Amino acid sequence: MFPPGGWLPIRRVNEPAPSAAEPTRFPPGLQNAFLFAGFNALSFPIVVGNPMILYAKTLGASATVLGIIAGMMPLLVIFQIPAASHLGRIGYKRFVYAGWGIRTIFIVGLALLPLLTDVLDATARLALVLLLLFAFNLSRGISSCAWLPWITTLVPESIRGRYLAWDAACVNFANFLVIVLVALALGDRPAPWQFAVMFLFSAAMGGMSLVFLKRIPDVEPQTATRSNSTEPVPWLAISEHPPFRRLLWVNVAWPLAVGGISAFTTAWLKVEAGMSEGQVLLVSSIAFLGGLSNLWLLGPRLDRLGSRPVLLVCMTTWMVIVAGWMALAGRVLSPTTPVLLTLQFLMGLASAVTGLANMRLAMAIIPVMGRDHFFALFSVVANLAMGLSPILWGVLIDALRPLNYVWHGLTVNRYTVFFALVGVFFLLTLWLCRRLEEPKAVSMERLLREILIESPQRALMRLWPRA
Repeated sequence: MFPPGGWLPIRRVNEPAPSAAEPTRFPPGLQNAFLFAGFNALSFPIVVGNPMILYAKTLGASATVLGIIAGMMPLLVIFQIPAASHLGRIGYKRFVYAGWGIRTIFIVGLALLPLLTDVLDATARLALVLLLLFAFNLSRGISSCAWLPWITTLVPESIRGRYLAWDAACVNFANFLVIVLVALALGDRPAPWQFAVMFLFSAAMGGMSLVFLKRIPDVEPQTATRSNSTEPVPWLAISEHPPFRRLLWVNVAWPLAVGGISAFTTAWLKVEAGMSEGQVLLVSSIAFLGGLSNLWLLGPRLDRLGSRPVLLVCMTTWMVIVAGWMALAGRVLSPTTPVLLTLQFLMGLASAVTGLANMRLAMAIIPVMGRDHFFALFSVVANLAMGLSPILWGVLIDALRPLNYVWHGLTVNRYTVFFALVGVFFLLTLWLCRRLEEPKAVSMERLLREILIESPQRALMRLWPRA
């Protein structure tokens, strides 16, 4: 229960917002948010994505170390909790701009490491990679607490789904471009200077993103009236808000399932399938095309259909995906190009759609009063699970290294066990998604009918020649 006279919500989730008009256009200046997202997406995948995983592998990183690299960014989001109390004093834009600027400096430091091959051995360079990644992700983790409250305040409720779809499209298109570019630049046997150029490009794109970040319209923080208050934040009361609590449970189970998939499918392609760095990145880039397709699939529909049925479909899709990877790891399927591209495309699509629906539902159920702290707790819980996930899976994969036997035609090894357990977590998430509260959402059957039957029919009618 919320404290009497406190600052927590008094408007119920199923009550309409007080605004009379339903805006259909994005607010002036919001196009800068899309440009910021695009240039930022040309930068961060190099530092926290598959290129960094591959660089760490050249330095001899184990699965546990790869898990630490993959989990570091979400783990350090925990610093949003203390940082949220300063948003009212500093402001959203200044907070994000400072953090994004500082982290760009650490990318320059990463660019220098590959050039120290003759000075430092691989172990020392890997240690410095971890140190610089910690500093990079710490600055990002602190400053990111301002982004969601800023955008939620700036974008009207009736078009948030459309905004998120376009934002995801910008990010995935830029991700696809940069991963393909890096794949072609690295080739089969990349030299250290090629990795250095890759990181310098990341720093340059990060600097460009700051130009557009500064042009996004600022808004008044909701915590401005409380910035000088000594009243403690009732975190327990926030977490017990019923619709929010159910969403938090989903954001524990889903990240634990998905957190290690990108890193360890990349490691599997490199080590088990024997692909070069360039080949791994080219195959992985298809995931971003899958993410880009969500603009067509859900862009115009999410605000109308709701997030809950979308999440149910996504969790079912994820179970199919991990079954495919399990068949590959168990040598039931061969790692042919069509199989790998299909799995990567579905991974990108399912990841983008899940993130989009999850974020829109959070925007819908989090009340205005206390919004900064609700979002901070939401982000920290989800990212802690996302950060712990690859570390725990990495330890498990290293521990099961000797496992290798055949059972009814399936080769049981460390990766088949990994994918099987991930599938169990997706099944748990599916059950938790069924308990979510979203009064305006349609049923899962209605969503499938819209996507699989009605939308293709409308497309055919538009293409059919008219007399």
